[in-house]
Parts: sequence; structure tokens; C-alpha cells
Amino acid sequence: MPKVALFNQSGSKVGEIELNDTVFGIEPNTHVMTEAVLMQRASLRQGNHKVKNRSEVRGGGRKPWRQKGTGRARQGSIRSPQWRGGGTVFGPVPRSYSYKLPKKVRRLAIKSALSSKVVEENILVLEALSFDAPKTKEFANVLKGLSVDSKTLVITDGLDENVALSARNIPGVTVVPADGISVLDVIGHDKLVMTKSAVEKVEEVLA
Repeated sequence: MPKVALFNQSGSKVGEIELNDTVFGIEPNTHVMTEAVLMQRASLRQGNHKVKNRSEVRGGGRKPWRQKGTGRARQGSIRSPQWRGGGTVFGPVPRSYSYKLPKKVRRLAIKSALSSKVVEENILVLEALSFDAPKTKEFANVLKGLSVDSKTLVITDGLDENVALSARNIPGVTVVPADGISVLDVIGHDKLVMTKSAVEKVEEVLA
């Protein structure tokens, strides 16, 4: 089982914690992680692009000239696609780009992402993380005590409003509850800071 240092909120090492092999100790599957990231990024697309086809363009109700006898090609509307200012053929319309991967693949992807952080030694575990009131300075001191100065994902066991508000104004720091972590979040941050209870919750769900 992989072991990582356990720190208190002031940044002092107070022991070690064993991580579950089946969650934090597997061989990272880069292909599955890539598939999960592509799925999440596709789901984030708004898909609100829109063009007008010939029936939606304003005007063009009258036939521009008679059918026969002019020597020109027959035309039914000046809003046909071949006309300047006419409608667009097969253009983009609002749609959803989201799709789903199988549940086992999604679970393997998040396990691979967490295991990769353990391999890179970019995961830190805190005994607990709590504040009496939202204080950005106190949160910054916690990160300073842990020697963290890069993009950091902080994972708590539940939604703690004081922690979330304290981290909100610190660039590069994101706070998410344990049941809301994603592959995109884990891969998109250099460091992973988890509370001990968050580790237990993740292991309970994924093990």
C-alpha cells in the first residue's frame, strides 16, 4: 500500500497514512484518462451555435422573375442558398455535445488520475481543514505551511462553505467535495491536497 505523509493544518508532519492500493496504487491508464477528459470537455461545450436556413431568412417571398422566357435560370426565391444573403445549407444548429462513458471506464479513469498524483508525489493529506470564518489569509498560510505554490486542488469530505470562501480569491486554487472530484480537475492541477476524511470517503466509493 502506498504511504504518504500526514500533516496538520499548520503544515507540520504528524505521521503517515496508508492509501488503498485499489484506488491510489494502480498503474495509471493514460488512454482511459484521455477519454474521460475528452468526455468532460465535450460536456462543457455550450453548443448554442446557430445559422438560418432558407426558410428562416427574412424576405424572399416573391418569385424574382417569371419561370420562362427570360433566358435566365429559374429561381423561386432570392433567399435560396446560392444567392448572396440567402440561407445556409446544413449549417450548425443548437445541439448537445455531451456523451457518457461506461461506469467502469469512468471509475478506472479517476483511479488512474489519483494514482498518477501518488506516483508523482504530488498528493498531500491533512488531518483536518476548517475555519471559524472565511479568511483568505488563513487559507494562504495553510498552503504556505505545506510549501504549495502551484495550481492546487483541495478536496474536502463535504461542502465546507468557510473553506470554499477562504480559497475563492487565491489564484490557481480550487476546492471541491470528495463526491464531486473529476479527472479533469485532478489532471488540471499540479498538487492535490486532501483531508483525511476525504481520502476515506473516496476510498469507500471507489475501492
